[in-house]
Amino acid sequence: MERVDLICSLHVKIHSFRNCRKNWETLSYTHMHVHFLLVLYANASAKGKKNAGNEAKRRKGTGMGQYLNVGNDGFQAIRKELYVDKTGLISFINGTLGTMRKLTCVSRPRRFGKSYAAKMLCAYYDKSCDSGKLFEGLKITKDSSYEKYLNRYDVIYLDITRFIFELHSDMKNMVPYIQKQVIQELVREYPLIERQDEDSLVTILFKVREATGNKFIFIIDEWDALFREAERDEAVQKEYIQLLRGLFKSPVTDKIIESVYMTGILPIKKYGTHSAMTDFVEYSMLDQGELEEYVGFTEQEVRGLCRKCDMDYMEMKRWYDGYSFSGIKSVYNPNSVVNAIRKRKIGSYWTKTETYESLRIYIDMDMDGLKESVAQLTGGVHCSIDTAAFQNDMTSIQSRDDVLTLLVHLGYLAYDEEAETVSIPNEEIRLEFIRAIKNSKRNELVSLIRESDLLLKHTLNMDGEKVAAAIEKIHSAQTAPLFYNNEQALRSVIRFAYISCIGEYKEIQELPSGTGYADVVYLPKKHSPMPILLIELKWNKTANGAISQIKEKKYPQIFESYRCDILLVGINYDVESKKHECMIERYDMQK
Repeated sequence: MERVDLICSLHVKIHSFRNCRKNWETLSYTHMHVHFLLVLYANASAKGKKNAGNEAKRRKGTGMGQYLNVGNDGFQAIRKELYVDKTGLISFINGTLGTMRKLTCVSRPRRFGKSYAAKMLCAYYDKSCDSGKLFEGLKITKDSSYEKYLNRYDVIYLDITRFIFELHSDMKNMVPYIQKQVIQELVREYPLIERQDEDSLVTILFKVREATGNKFIFIIDEWDALFREAERDEAVQKEYIQLLRGLFKSPVTDKIIESVYMTGILPIKKYGTHSAMTDFVEYSMLDQGELEEYVGFTEQEVRGLCRKCDMDYMEMKRWYDGYSFSGIKSVYNPNSVVNAIRKRKIGSYWTKTETYESLRIYIDMDMDGLKESVAQLTGGVHCSIDTAAFQNDMTSIQSRDDVLTLLVHLGYLAYDEEAETVSIPNEEIRLEFIRAIKNSKRNELVSLIRESDLLLKHTLNMDGEKVAAAIEKIHSAQTAPLFYNNEQALRSVIRFAYISCIGEYKEIQELPSGTGYADVVYLPKKHSPMPILLIELKWNKTANGAISQIKEKKYPQIFESYRCDILLVGINYDVESKKHECMIERYDMQK
């Protein structure tokens, strides 16, 4: 007999021994049989010691299957590159093993490290490999639970996007295919389990548990991908939910499941058949709870990376920061930070993995107030939002708030839980909004882009009257903030009005210069022939006063090394007349 067969048989006989209630003769016989098996196993181990050792070496580090105990190869590949230590997540999951909190569902946007975390957890728990060296020097090794659970479990890893890729033309057989693949590997690992043709995955897991005492850890990556791919196929969705219910919400769940770590993009749907998932503890972009520091890179982590790799921290912050939670106020997009460091270039990496088309689809929806909110957000305004009604899917969009909540989950907007507002988090995402607006199918937004083109043209021609008229037109197009009553509100309108600058310019707000801060500066991109636009805003004062302040506080000094013209732009809004005024001067650095 093979070693695994002997072990499995031994477990079965011990189980029989524990449950024997007939008489002393039967008990004595069972004891003798168990003793015989122990001797037999010892002899087999002695004879095959060398081969067994080689087999162990073969198994360590490589895993045994595609789904059951996949090994640590994925985490090995991650550790070979630029790595930020997020192993504290393991300590958190260790604290939930076998408890009522053992079912964890984490939803985050793409590019926020969901698969990295899944592969790390596989490497830690998978009993088919030895991952000790992979975790040397990492935070988890200092945790008291580290040795206790390291490589101690059967782990079933399911990447739902892989199944979709393999069966993209046969989605109706998705759930049977998943069960078949996992069952095959379980039977191969535990060959003495008596399998019936009609046995489901749950039944096989229960039989393994009964025979061996082993519980399983499930790690499911992109669990909700099936709902996005088969969004109109209710039969497939229902069958998938029934599988999940049998695994994670049934009388045998506590017997077979030690822990579940499940990732997705959207939270679990609130109503309907998804109620099968109500036992999961959820962590979403609206509330990450104890997992805040594992969503993306923290400020401290990015500062450390910038020092180590000699990168501009402030530019990194401007481009990739902006997500926040109640306990951590600065969360960076990890994928973009890593790409910027690898390529030694700060820029937009969002479009490398997802086109702006997905954003355009949602901002083109005909929802009351959505057009105004998009314009306000692009201008830097924080918009109020009610997230409660969102159904956690991409097909039940009923309102402007639903669209904005969906964009939070997709990573296009940042959510402030305390203020209950959303905003565009950083320059990378703002560029995506601008691209989407420029290619919008909504005539109102396209018209505003044309007005912005004219505004830039009038600014470069130093025609203050036409600039003021263009701003007036954009302001009156019902895209300004509802409460247009202070300089900050004026700033948002100006930022949106100059949206066409994005092709030739880099926008900087509150730029420290001279003895103060310039309100809005547009710096021409490298090799661009455009002049610098230095804009000062006033509220209930004068445009001339804005120009005077630029000169008195010596804002242009910071641009002495630039070999290009500088245009000083003063803009004032008068509350009584509700009119904008603009003055433009060319600045001579020699004076």
